[in-house]
Amino acid sequence: MRNIFKNKNVLITGHTGFKGTWLSMWLRSIGANVIGAALQPVTNPSHFELLSLDELTDSNILDLRDHEKLNELVIKKKPEFVFHLAAQPLVGEAYDKPRDTFEINAIGTLNLLESLKKLNNECVVIIITSDKCYENVEWVWGYRETDRLGGSDPYSASKAAAEIIIKSYIVSYFPKDGNIKIGIGRAGNVIGGGDWSEKRIIPDAIRSWSHKRPLILKNPSSTRPWQHVLEPLGGYLRLAYILKMENKLHGEAFNFGPASSENFTVLEVISEMSKDWDNVEWEVNKSKKEFSESGLLKLNCDKALYHLNWKPILEFSKTIKLTSDWYKEFYNGFDILKTTERQISEYNEIFMKKYNYETS
Repeated sequence: MRNIFKNKNVLITGHTGFKGTWLSMWLRSIGANVIGAALQPVTNPSHFELLSLDELTDSNILDLRDHEKLNELVIKKKPEFVFHLAAQPLVGEAYDKPRDTFEINAIGTLNLLESLKKLNNECVVIIITSDKCYENVEWVWGYRETDRLGGSDPYSASKAAAEIIIKSYIVSYFPKDGNIKIGIGRAGNVIGGGDWSEKRIIPDAIRSWSHKRPLILKNPSSTRPWQHVLEPLGGYLRLAYILKMENKLHGEAFNFGPASSENFTVLEVISEMSKDWDNVEWEVNKSKKEFSESGLLKLNCDKALYHLNWKPILEFSKTIKLTSDWYKEFYNGFDILKTTERQISEYNEIFMKKYNYETS
């Protein structure tokens, strides 16, 4: 993949966000020219600012709901790859701001597709939605890519709406023999260093424990397909690589998540995380939930294994260890750029050993 992305113009929407910052650093490490398009980072601290990515990338601060500015950027930069990560990613905020959530997640995606219609060069596009795009009836087996889309809450519905828009554009405007190749990624819950979002279990735990406060758990028994942020990003890169080589997977969606045996509850995640922190406490808030959220969600990732030869490589304990180490180094004043680069290199080394590749 290094040769595929080296010296190529790669547009990442949402490059100021959690997943976007890690993907920007990974692509930089293999020689890509990273072009970013996103709003200003909304958290403090901010992984984007800690890494000085405004200096390390061609960073463009814009709102994807502004079609004219987005279109101007796409036409000017002529990307050869696009990774569309920009989103309103929080279920709770979607309840508070449903209109914004639909505009960002659905119309923002629509605006990008409109801009891509005007590109004359070849371009591979990976559009990221969510595992929550499925109509979740909380069954115990994993959802497959052919299962029904839906959403009983604003966030899930906005992602399902984006999927319908994507499919309609692929069929109507982007044929297999055209210059634009599109793949869709649906990922489970991602964790890792650099996430400072509100109302997410890992950042909430880190904020509480770093200030010697007990963590309040609201849904300790909820089960999610937890995975380190580098796992699905590796899947997105792999999908882009395959689409660049051949077009038979154009328009296909893929789940990227941990093995079914790697699904853990919120309480299990926190218990494992606490092993690396001193004097931590947590307690369960049994008051009425602020909003409705599914308790069980699993993905079936057989399609990614079969077509992309992709599968997660990190065990649960290693996922938690990488995450915990990143935050500990942050609070101990380490150079976070070096920490992030080192963890990407470490992930690559684990991948090489897992697949028996020569590291030279």
